[in-house]
Amino acid sequence: MEAKSSPDLESIGSGTTTKRSSGSRSRTRRDFLTRFTDSERFTENLQDWFGSVSENHDNKPVFEPPFELVELQKFDYALEGVSFQQLTRMPNAVYASTSTSVEANAYLAVEDFLHAAVKSLWEAFWSQEEEEAVPFSVGCLFSENLKFYQAEKALALGRLDGLSATGVLLKNPRHPHGKWDHVLELALLRPEVGSRQPSLPVLGEALFYALRVLISRSVSRLDFSQSSNCVFVLLVDLQYGGVVKVEGDVSKLDYDVNNVYDCAMEWVKNHSKISVSPIDRIWNKLGNANWRDIGALQVVFATYHSIVQYFGPPRHSIEDLAADHSSRVHSRRQERQLGDSGLNENGMFRLQQRTMSPEIVEVHEEEESSKVEPEPLMKLEVGSVLWLEDSNYQKGYQINQVLTNGTLPYHIASPVDEAGKSVFLYVGSPPSQLEPALEDMNLWYQVQRQTKMLSIMRQRGLSSKYLPQLHGSGRIIHPGQCQKPSSGGRCDHPWCGTPILVTTPVGETVSDMVNEGRFGPEEAIRCCHDCLSALSSSSSAGIRHGDIRPENVVYVTSGVRQPYFVLIGWGHAVLEDRDRPAMNLHFSSTYALQEGKLCAASDAESLIYMLYFCFGDLPELDSVEGALQWRETSWSKRLIQQKLGDVSTILKAFSDYVDSLCGTPYPLDYGIWLRRLKRNLSEDHGKEIETSG
Repeated sequence: MEAKSSPDLESIGSGTTTKRSSGSRSRTRRDFLTRFTDSERFTENLQDWFGSVSENHDNKPVFEPPFELVELQKFDYALEGVSFQQLTRMPNAVYASTSTSVEANAYLAVEDFLHAAVKSLWEAFWSQEEEEAVPFSVGCLFSENLKFYQAEKALALGRLDGLSATGVLLKNPRHPHGKWDHVLELALLRPEVGSRQPSLPVLGEALFYALRVLISRSVSRLDFSQSSNCVFVLLVDLQYGGVVKVEGDVSKLDYDVNNVYDCAMEWVKNHSKISVSPIDRIWNKLGNANWRDIGALQVVFATYHSIVQYFGPPRHSIEDLAADHSSRVHSRRQERQLGDSGLNENGMFRLQQRTMSPEIVEVHEEEESSKVEPEPLMKLEVGSVLWLEDSNYQKGYQINQVLTNGTLPYHIASPVDEAGKSVFLYVGSPPSQLEPALEDMNLWYQVQRQTKMLSIMRQRGLSSKYLPQLHGSGRIIHPGQCQKPSSGGRCDHPWCGTPILVTTPVGETVSDMVNEGRFGPEEAIRCCHDCLSALSSSSSAGIRHGDIRPENVVYVTSGVRQPYFVLIGWGHAVLEDRDRPAMNLHFSSTYALQEGKLCAASDAESLIYMLYFCFGDLPELDSVEGALQWRETSWSKRLIQQKLGDVSTILKAFSDYVDSLCGTPYPLDYGIWLRRLKRNLSEDHGKEIETSG
């Protein structure tokens, strides 16, 4: 079959030469695109690959989802104050097979849905002025010439049968029919998407368009971020929708212009990562989008990430907007006249259980005092004993001290059967809470996610005294008789099923040491060595910390000859590409703030910021933009190196080294710097220390 020629060669930037590739390489890629135009032929080549990846999955998903549920929950909190409005309704699916006008109206509805999404996202997260124009256009793709038209114009020209997708593009008046390197996101309107996984024809077409976008970006003059090696393609029908995320380095594609479809298939097979979300309902029976349900939410979240790829981090981060959720919950409780009686001394909501009457009963003001008192909860205070149930044992811990990490409570406790031993004890959020606040998501990271990461470390054989050790994990055994129906269920008690994490060793946080004036040059050098040793050990297993700050480093002095530091707080650790580090305006690396990901030197950069701030005041930072500006100024004027140079010459040298690696893919040479730091401690202070990793 002879390949079709693309009429819009100009639309992918003909004649341009980028900083990343030579002119000849760009021409080769453009030639490849002119021949790579037949999605059906490309899909045929994927049949064997699709069959192999689908084997032995039965009814289970073939591909991992692009987003975690906790990410969508935080995004949902951030959107509470954002208004979305789709004006063109999606036609009812009942009439889809009986009217050609239904398909035309469906394209209009998809276009309006995407327009409403990008407009609201831009105004909520990026816009600086109320009347600022939205820098996007939305158009339908005509398959014959691969150009974009507004849906109404395409339908007026009688091109309904030729429409193949709807795209969100950067607005460019010079190119009314769009440029492929201007495409931020594509949506495919296909019948019967509402199944567990997309079929090969639908997935193949999504991969085809995603690859065209990636290649077009690689020869573009536009300044996309380093995350431009991924594209989101939306799959929708008249009711349901989902997200396909395609990632990969197109420089690894063999650009053989005489064999484009086989080369593209090999790239998908060997060099791409494909994620597919669950298919969920987007539009109700009236044709209105369920903006706050998970189906529409994951589509809008993909659109958000598509905007980030070109425009960078928003002026108002998801964390900033989501932080207002707790205050809204508090206001709502006051509106419902619940007052503040629902909060216990730990800052958690009490669950009130009242006897229910089958009849409507008038309650008078004077009867207020006769309300049933809430069931008392287990109080986590000094002297309390918590019992933990694991699959193999039950173990008790007595609370010795109540502490906080930022706003999150945690405890120093002693095992009942080992009275002289101290452990850190973390208690999660009760699963009975119906409307979890943002703080409870942070508790999820502190307890459940950290338990997972420490378990993985143990399974992979990581052994370092500078890493926390998993002492125990499981569920609380609450007072009274537990009436849970099975080993995996829970009863009506508000604390039934609450997760617990127990770790060792125990120490004082760097934050407390700094506040009390006990963190000097010797402690700084030792802290740098010990944290670097912990990072060396974890990186050998492909794990990065992602949340280094003074509250997550403890100084162990009890029962040891030589005190040392331990890097704790692994709940935000990054193990896979889809994992996201914590965002902290003072301590996050530059790459984390820009891309929402970690580069090879990100943890070391955060370690430098932590040491720097231990000997200076924290600047006032109220936005990601301000934090990035502070970093650029501080590094360019060598303020960080100068400050650490006043503490120790070795720390100044290490900060210079980290500065040279920031934002690059080059790995940090742990061995050299661990030896240098150890030698500095040994020679300067006459103390030998252990080096691991």
